[in-house]
Amino acid sequence: MKQKWRIPATQGLGFKLSKGQTVRITDVEGEQVADFVAYRDNDFRERLDPGVTMDALHKLKVKPGDLLYTNTYKPMLTVVTDRVGQHDFINPACRSEMYEVLYNKKDHASCYHNLNLALAEYAIPAPDQHYPVNLFMNTVIHPSGEITVERPLSKAGDYVELRAEMDLIIAVSACPCSESACNGFKCSPIDVEIM
Repeated sequence: MKQKWRIPATQGLGFKLSKGQTVRITDVEGEQVADFVAYRDNDFRERLDPGVTMDALHKLKVKPGDLLYTNTYKPMLTVVTDRVGQHDFINPACRSEMYEVLYNKKDHASCYHNLNLALAEYAIPAPDQHYPVNLFMNTVIHPSGEITVERPLSKAGDYVELRAEMDLIIAVSACPCSESACNGFKCSPIDVEIM
């Protein structure tokens, strides 16, 4: 039986994904980032690690057939389908303190808070920071070393499909940043479907 959820703009979702199942994350309206974190179901110390993934793959961009790795270098997810091809592996989840520093806004909704809420249902404690795979986020590293976040390349209906290589608990946040090009200056929903 398929399971499907729509994450409202600026909110989050937590769910379980069993080994062998595939999840589809869809950008409903286009140009919306989805912060994606995952933990091993029976050992929360093991989690999806974008830095380890870059190290193991020797690259910044993934393609279908590539593995996403845990912090202990174990295969966690396989990229099955990717309709966009541009995601972010280097930026931490946005958090209220970030909005204060960058935009002078207090108590702003954040992916850090959304992911914490989504994972609390599974008794996963809040980490000091989340380091997600930021699906659809278009981070550009320039030859000068400058890093800019540009408008996502995802169009309405574009999606990524990931297959679980172990039993997982996953959280996804529809990023609440409308202050920059990160989400094309507006926030919109994300669809999640277990295939």
